[in-house]
Amino acid sequence: MSVLKVIEVLSSSEVSWEDATQKAIAKASKSVKNIRSAYVQEQSVAVKEGKVSEYRVNLKITFELE
Repeated sequence: MSVLKVIEVLSSSEVSWEDATQKAIAKASKSVKNIRSAYVQEQSVAVKEGKVSEYRVNLKITFELE
């Protein structure tokens, strides 16, 4: 039987939502083992002087406990 845990992670990127998601998974995988999936719960942007300055994602990361 597998036991899974879900954590919530926030990440940002100046490039794109996809880049923010990649950064979140890469950073989380340094301390969290057995990541199985990630669900993008929310996307938002920061706006500065009428232009998008930052892409933000709120992820739910699921991993298997050992």
